[in-house]
Amino acid sequence: MLSAGSWGTAFAAVLADAGNNVVVHGRRAEIVEAINTRRENPAYLPGIALPRGLKATGDVALAVKGAECVVVPIPAQALRASLTAWAPLIGQQTVVASLMKGIETDTGLRMSEVITEVTGLSKERVAVISGPNLAREVANRRPATSVVACPDHSVAETLQQACATGYFRPYTTVDVIGCELGGAVKNVIALAVGLTAGLGLGDNSRALLMTRGLAEVTRLGVALGADPLTFTGLAGAGDLLATCASGLSRNRTFGEHLGRGMSVAEATIATRQTAEGVASSQAILGLARRHSVEMPVTEAVVDIIQGGLTAAEAVKRLMNRAVTSEHIGSGTSRLP
Repeated sequence: MLSAGSWGTAFAAVLADAGNNVVVHGRRAEIVEAINTRRENPAYLPGIALPRGLKATGDVALAVKGAECVVVPIPAQALRASLTAWAPLIGQQTVVASLMKGIETDTGLRMSEVITEVTGLSKERVAVISGPNLAREVANRRPATSVVACPDHSVAETLQQACATGYFRPYTTVDVIGCELGGAVKNVIALAVGLTAGLGLGDNSRALLMTRGLAEVTRLGVALGADPLTFTGLAGAGDLLATCASGLSRNRTFGEHLGRGMSVAEATIATRQTAEGVASSQAILGLARRHSVEMPVTEAVVDIIQGGLTAAEAVKRLMNRAVTSEHIGSGTSRLP
C-alpha cells in the first residue's frame, strides 16, 4: 500500500482483515511508528484500532518487495511523478490496483492509463477499485461495498477475494472506463452539491444536481466506451450518493466552503485534505469537449473554481438553460 493517508490506511486494514500480509508505505516517520507500535494512524484515522496483520515502513522498496499486488491511493495529480520513481521497483507480473478518483490535468488520462504508460504494465495487470467508500466508515468496519474493475476478469476476481470481509463486500466488472469516470466525475458533482449547501438552497437543489450529474457522467462514459449500466451501480450512483450526501466527503466540504464565500485558496486550507474534484474538473471538461458531450454542471464548477463565476451566478445560469426532455442525450435512452 503506497500511502498511509486516510483511504490508504483504511483499505490496508480491509486487506489485513481479509487475511493478507499488508505493508503500508508512509512518508512520515511518526505515522509509521504509530502504526507499528500503537496500531493506530493518529494523523488520518485517530482512535481507530488497526489490525495486527498490517505493518508500516518508510522504505518504498521494502513496501513493494515480493508483493503480488501494489495498491496506489495517492492524490491523482501526484501519481505520474511518484510512480516514475517507484516503477523500477514493481515487477512486470505484479498487479497494480488504483484507489484514485481523478483525471490527470495535463493529459486528460485516467489513472489506470497513467499507470500503464509509466510502468509499461499491460492493461490486464492494472485494476481499479471504486465505490461508495468513505474512509473513516470503512476503517470503523461499517458495512460497505465496492467494485473491482480489470480487463482480465480473473485478476478482478483474485482481488475481490483478497479484500472480501464480513463488512466489506466487493463486486467485479471489466468496465474500467466506467468505474474510473464514475469516481472522478462524482467528485465534481459533490463540489456543486456542497456549493448549494453553502448557499443554503436546500434538498431539492441537492437532488437536482445529483440526478443531472449522473446524467452527465453517463453521457461522457458512453462517449468514451463505458457500459451505461455501470453508472447505475456502486461505482456510479452509489459513489455519487455517498460523496454528495456525507459530511465526511472532502469534495462536498470544499464546495460548502466556496458556497459560504471562501476563495479556492481558503477552502483548500480549511478542507485540509485533497479534494480531487478541484484539480480534475478542468480535465473532465476537456474530455467532454473533445467528445462533444454536454456537461453544464461540470462547466459551472470549473468557471467557479477559475474565478469567472460566482456560486449564485452559476445557479442562475443552470436554472435558465433551455428546457428539454429528461432523457435526450443521456446515453441511456432516446425518444423515438
